[in-house]
Amino acid sequence: MGSLFRSEEVCLAQLFLQSASAYSCISELGERGLLEFRDLNPKVSPFQRRFVGEVRRCEEMEKTFTFLQQELRAAGRLPAPCPESPRAPAAREALRVQEQSEQLAQELREVSRSRSSLRDRLRDLRQHLHAPLGSPPRPRALSEREPILDPSLHHHLDRKINFVAGVIHPWRVTAFERLLWRACRGYLVASFVEMPEPMEDPATGESITWVIFLISYWGEQIGQKIRKISNCFHCQVYGYPESEASRTEAITRLHGQIQELSVTLEETEKYLAEVLDKVAQVLPTWRVQVQKMKAIYLVLNQCSFDVTKKCLIAEVWCPVRDLTQVQDALRQGSVSGSCFVQRVPTTESPPTLIRTNKFTAGFQSIVDAYGVASYQEVNPAPYAIITFPFIFAIMFGDVGHGLLMFLFALWMVLYEDSPRLRQGTNEIWLTFFEGRYLILLMGAFSIYTGFIYNECFSKATAIFPSAWSVATMANHSSWSSAYLATHPSLTLDPNVTGVFQGPYPFGIDPIWSLATNHLNFLNSFKMKMSVVLGIVHMGFGVMLGVFNHVHFQQRHRLVLEFLPEMIFLLALFGYLVFLIFYKWIKFSAADSRVAPSILIHFIDMFLFTSNAENLPLYPGQVPVQMVLVVLALASVPVLLLGTPLYQWCRQRAPRTVRPRPLAAGEQEPLLEGQEAGNSVNATTEDVESGGHSPDHDFAEIFMHQAIHTIEYCLGCVSNTASYLRLWALSLAHAQLSEVLWSMVMRNGFVGLSYVGGVVLVPVFAAFAVLTVAILLVMEGLSAFLHALRLHWVEFQNKFYVGAGYKLCPFAFAPDTWE
Repeated sequence: MGSLFRSEEVCLAQLFLQSASAYSCISELGERGLLEFRDLNPKVSPFQRRFVGEVRRCEEMEKTFTFLQQELRAAGRLPAPCPESPRAPAAREALRVQEQSEQLAQELREVSRSRSSLRDRLRDLRQHLHAPLGSPPRPRALSEREPILDPSLHHHLDRKINFVAGVIHPWRVTAFERLLWRACRGYLVASFVEMPEPMEDPATGESITWVIFLISYWGEQIGQKIRKISNCFHCQVYGYPESEASRTEAITRLHGQIQELSVTLEETEKYLAEVLDKVAQVLPTWRVQVQKMKAIYLVLNQCSFDVTKKCLIAEVWCPVRDLTQVQDALRQGSVSGSCFVQRVPTTESPPTLIRTNKFTAGFQSIVDAYGVASYQEVNPAPYAIITFPFIFAIMFGDVGHGLLMFLFALWMVLYEDSPRLRQGTNEIWLTFFEGRYLILLMGAFSIYTGFIYNECFSKATAIFPSAWSVATMANHSSWSSAYLATHPSLTLDPNVTGVFQGPYPFGIDPIWSLATNHLNFLNSFKMKMSVVLGIVHMGFGVMLGVFNHVHFQQRHRLVLEFLPEMIFLLALFGYLVFLIFYKWIKFSAADSRVAPSILIHFIDMFLFTSNAENLPLYPGQVPVQMVLVVLALASVPVLLLGTPLYQWCRQRAPRTVRPRPLAAGEQEPLLEGQEAGNSVNATTEDVESGGHSPDHDFAEIFMHQAIHTIEYCLGCVSNTASYLRLWALSLAHAQLSEVLWSMVMRNGFVGLSYVGGVVLVPVFAAFAVLTVAILLVMEGLSAFLHALRLHWVEFQNKFYVGAGYKLCPFAFAPDTWE
């Protein structure tokens, strides 16, 4: 079988790598992604392995790359993804990458430090320039005639007045002024003016409008208090020249310094931009190369040296069909071509490998969510491609709703290569996008079942003419006007010639949507349909177990398990399906009133009795039913005791093993420190006898088989009832759709005037939103979960174990580097 129907054959192999070529060989294997490496040093600490120094060097380079990336982001630049996947660097190239990256990081640190100091100095000079270096501003008095100073202080005017100028944050001005007044009351005059242009705050990086202050005071002690308070409020205090000539000279000097610093800062910014351009150009490639190099050394740490210390030996799980590619990769990676691969016998269960594509990946993920397939057992995914959308559509059958779902999935399929759709950050959206082909088939099958149910947004469509003739019934019954006035509901009798002209060509006749008993009719139809499809689905699952029994050479299970299971299922529930179809075929509209009840017949079948009021469907029905029940009951002990007794007899039988002379040194360990019993030292006899081959406990086998028998027999009953959810969910979906139409959309057709047309717009908008939110999203999710349960519990447990583990090959995946 192909890989999709059954997992590929995987073998355990050994790679013999020369020490000089091991790095290049692992790099070539990583590019191809063929092998899963096993750790041959599980008891060795990661810090004591051979290549721990190389791994640390890669981690140091990653730290340097992280610093470079942070500098790029701080400058508002995002490194572009690597356009192509470069190969892992050689040892000399790795040293060059390490030197260049450290050199770029050092240059960035120095240039960033210089730019930061230049900016701080330039900001201080500009603040100093805006400080009041001219004549001290006269504080505004309370009135034009009121003096600034108190008249009692006029005798102190002969003292020398000193000045303190500076810049303060606008948020601290009020507290600063209040504290100055309380500490130096009557001995200072303060003036506050906003700076003409905003400047950057070094603490937060925000642009704010600083406040300039000028304080005049008397006395040295007052000056010391003012300076201490200014330092507490983190004010930038500048010197205030006393003479006008000194102030003019200071302004000229500041202008010159600002101009020189501006030119220097501009050149520094240009050089920094050049360094960042170089980093942005080489950083994506370096990151991919170093991550690949680190991954290679981590794999080499899982290998072990042989006794001569000249060869590295690795154990890998490898698909058998890829052994030639592995040998080709080793040939390309090795210098002298002396590296090779060799299969190793083992008793361990290999990992599961099922190759998928973008279409089958969604269905395979549904199966893997239940459990990864055991090695080479039947894979349910290819059958779920058809059965899962179909079972979903049975519960979601509506042409309109299915068409909306189909168009949404078709849009995702047509634009699946768009980076905007693939690189979304919303987890829910990514889930929908990964299952776009599943949603596409669910929508298509829902359209199909919608045509069968003849429902489009809960309304029937007359694609073909109805098979029921109202005119014929009216002519035959001679309905008068008085009769029609007193009877709002009229009955169509199919026994009248010409009233019923045969079955509808496809699906359900649209006249049933107008009937008052259409719900009873649909209930009967959908309930029987659910039972029939459920039993067929379970029977198909039991039949798939045949492929497992044949593949694993367990042919005794065909007689001791498969045959009793099929007899039990078909003798009871297969017979129920037969009764349903037989009643549909035998009884017509003419004799439908005397048709017996299948449910009563099925109950009487288990009671070994008959009901005189319930006529038999065919002659000899009671003996046939008794035989079927006896067969079903007789199959239970065969299912319960067959396999344990067979295993017990095989264990009791004497074994004959041919002695084989062992070659000299055959049991000598190849790996240093190799323990006995590992797959490397396994001999042919060990593999043929199953390793240590302990005797199976009969009680354990019997308990396992008893649990399986009870689960299967009771499951046939409960699982058949579980498939009735198809009927319940389908009915619920149809009723919700009908309620939404009658309570929302019908209100938009109340008027045929222009006003009615205007009202129809918001009504239709509300109908569309509720349809998408309730019927498509909520009902669709409900039907999806129920279909998932029917596949996991009712279908897969008939043949699927799901106790395996995936093959995780060592590969350089492009997504991890981005």
